[in-house]
Amino acid sequence: MAVLVFTEHWDGQFKKSSFELVSYANKLAEMTNTHTVALSIGEVDEDNLRQLADYGADKIVSVHQESLKYLDNQAYTSVIQQVADQESADILVLAHNNTGKALAPRLSVRMKAAMGSEVKAVPSSLEPFTINKKVFSGKAYANVVLKTDKKILTLAQNSYGMYENTQEPVIENFDPQVGDDQIKTQVVDVEKYRDKLLLTDAELVVSGGRGMKSSENWDKLEELADELGAALACSRPVSDEGWRPHEEHTGQTGKIIAPDLYIAAGISGAIQHVAGVSAAKYIVAVNNDPDAPIFEVADYGVVGDALKVLPELTKAFRQARS
Repeated sequence: MAVLVFTEHWDGQFKKSSFELVSYANKLAEMTNTHTVALSIGEVDEDNLRQLADYGADKIVSVHQESLKYLDNQAYTSVIQQVADQESADILVLAHNNTGKALAPRLSVRMKAAMGSEVKAVPSSLEPFTINKKVFSGKAYANVVLKTDKKILTLAQNSYGMYENTQEPVIENFDPQVGDDQIKTQVVDVEKYRDKLLLTDAELVVSGGRGMKSSENWDKLEELADELGAALACSRPVSDEGWRPHEEHTGQTGKIIAPDLYIAAGISGAIQHVAGVSAAKYIVAVNNDPDAPIFEVADYGVVGDALKVLPELTKAFRQARS
């Protein structure tokens, strides 16, 4: 038996979300008295693979085929299942991001495994196997019992943390059986952002809503983001009005993010928006309405005009840095 964790990398580099997954899987393995197997698909050198062992991976399975260079849901599902069968894994752990949400349901059907999505912590009980998760767009929590022999879990970002537990891993190359007919995705062009932080990767995010009053006032958010080295985001009404591009829209119908710090300026805090940012470790809200719903989820709140508060925040950060 084993706990298998699917780790993602970006151009051969693992990020904190992968290390958090391995930390979580390692804790599950400890609870179930088994070991942790980390799976990596794509070209990653041995030094980077060994980083997974710093967080508890006893064994690392590396799959490197040119045909699997880009994510294809059907092909990746087949690869993960083959590795799970080889390792006799009865628990699979994936990230609760776009990739994990695409792969987990497919794996659940193929492996006849119950699925627990967006879990926040290790199971509260193993007999029965009980997980805790958010429901109703984060307004409540539920205890869910998984009754099948095999289980699939997707871990909410920034919910568990990274814990070093260095192992001397076994690194094994695996050659999966994947037919050309299973690979439906073809990438014909790749454009990469070079000078702009991606929202889904950013640890710090500065976001604005209709309380910014117009697109002409966005320079105040941009100055704060530049000072912090943060990514820029916005609420849906802002992108709908054309003040900002839709790629910056965060919320249930936009980007789901989990930064360390999320600063919401002039955002009322509709449930659809909060559902997309609630995984942030810390939320700072700036709003001139003391009854705005955003203050119910914020760790820190400033009641005031965002157009006046933001320059003062930027000034304070600049002074603190100097």
